[in-house]
Amino acid sequence: MSSTVASVEAESVNRRILNAVSAITLAAVVVKLAATAKEFAVAGIFGRSDAIEAFLAAALIPGLLINLISDSMNQALVPTLIRVRNCEGRTRAQELLSNCLLSTCVLLLTASAVMACTARFFFPLVAAHFAPNKLDLAIHLFYGLLPVIVFTGVASICTAVLNTAGKFAIPALSPIVTPLAILIIVPLLASRLGIWAMVWATVVGALIHVIWMGSMMNASEYRLTLRWYGMSEATREVVGQYGPVLLSGVVASGGLLVDQSMAAMLPAGSVSALAYAGRFVSVALALLGGAVSSAVTPFFSEMAARGDWSGCRRTLRVWAWSSAGIATLVAAGLILGGHILVRLTFQHGAFGPKDTAVVSSVLVMYALQIPFFVCSRVFYRFLVAMRRTDLVFYCGLLNLGLDIVLNLVLMRWLGVAGIALATSLWTMSTLLFLGYWSWKVLSKTQPALPNLEG
Repeated sequence: MSSTVASVEAESVNRRILNAVSAITLAAVVVKLAATAKEFAVAGIFGRSDAIEAFLAAALIPGLLINLISDSMNQALVPTLIRVRNCEGRTRAQELLSNCLLSTCVLLLTASAVMACTARFFFPLVAAHFAPNKLDLAIHLFYGLLPVIVFTGVASICTAVLNTAGKFAIPALSPIVTPLAILIIVPLLASRLGIWAMVWATVVGALIHVIWMGSMMNASEYRLTLRWYGMSEATREVVGQYGPVLLSGVVASGGLLVDQSMAAMLPAGSVSALAYAGRFVSVALALLGGAVSSAVTPFFSEMAARGDWSGCRRTLRVWAWSSAGIATLVAAGLILGGHILVRLTFQHGAFGPKDTAVVSSVLVMYALQIPFFVCSRVFYRFLVAMRRTDLVFYCGLLNLGLDIVLNLVLMRWLGVAGIALATSLWTMSTLLFLGYWSWKVLSKTQPALPNLEG
């Protein structure tokens, strides 16, 4: 292939990725605006009370299970699904998808049952310094949130599959139903149900989400069917990749639990301060890191299936540098304007000036991670497309160790803000690790070619 043809193809791929990133980002902006409005309303109703901290602790476990099981399945499934569709046809691809959907539902239901039976064992570990009544409330709220695990888990797989079919905007917009449900239901029912209004609203939003995504997938080239077609070679391949990704997710989730449990050891309100500050950073990570990683995944998988290593190299270089540059500007904006942002967004009702000071200091430390996280997602998705999920697992182990050590050191110095700073520091190590191994894997596959960009 001549350098001119390669350059034209690279431009086409990057243009399509840019279109996908733009669509996902625009949809994510709308979702995050709704989520911000939801946080504004929730902060005004519940402030930093024991009730909202109990809900945050309860909601942590469903979110972790969804990330562990469904998101791990997405990463293991997509590269193989694309390869099977290209090489063996859509019928075989549908059979693979049905196998994975059924397996994921079984895993989600089993995990939900196990966690429900053991809730009174692990919740005292997650929220070690909660008072007995506060701990008991968190456990009961967790029971009420269990349906969310299956609903959102299946919706997540539908979203990833729709991305492989070139559909990005609507799947990225679909999570808006949950914050909208909270905005409508909580103000109406909070006076009668208290914090349980948050549970009802979250479950309703998750149910609407899965119905929407399932219907959209059924209207595309795939179907939402739960049927077992046997342990095919493709299914075995997904299982082989799923293990390391799942273990990596377990390690990453362990880091989240460590952060939450260590924040619970600090003065009252530290858990909610960490959560409120994290909301702002999660907006940036979703708009940038989430959009870029979702957009590049199908393209890396396609190029890996074709053996287009020069295309992989160009795409890595372009999107790593581009995403890092934009993310740096966003991080600088949050650091410089964090106090004003927290005050304008949260400081009303039960949320006072002292709360603003605490949350804004945490926000500054959290924001440092943004460029490193966003850039690392590009390398992460490339390694998954190359089926080197073992490297992702090793990176997770390294980060968990760093998180524990850095938390212990920095929380003594900066309190809850030290926990946020520890997160930013190990995110830097993630970029270094994944970036190094991405280029190393690529160089072993095909040596670098001179003047490839033309």
